[in-house]
Amino acid sequence: MLNPAKSTRSLAACASIAGLALGWTALSFGAALSPAPASADGGPYYRAELAQPAGEATIIARGTAWSCQDTVCAASKKSNLRPIHVCRHLAKKAGEVTRFTVEGVDFSAEEIADCAK
Repeated sequence: MLNPAKSTRSLAACASIAGLALGWTALSFGAALSPAPASADGGPYYRAELAQPAGEATIIARGTAWSCQDTVCAASKKSNLRPIHVCRHLAKKAGEVTRFTVEGVDFSAEEIADCAK
């Protein structure tokens, strides 16, 4: 004969395990599907300083969307292009780049000079 108290405990244990499994699955999918931050410190992925103020507030340079204010432009999405090419395309659209940063790391003087080519 079935013991009702034992059956209730078994059912409660199964429900608890199922709830934990469902919660873990939801957390796993949430972590996998959530977007990555633009950079480690939460700033833009690319940041550029120009010699002259940008002529437009928004510049699209070879698929990268830049938000510009005065002499500073920033882009939050990583491009498929190498950073030097991202810099060059921005320079063609916005003018001379005097400083260029990728994920918080500045280009060297040589890389900035190469950006103007």
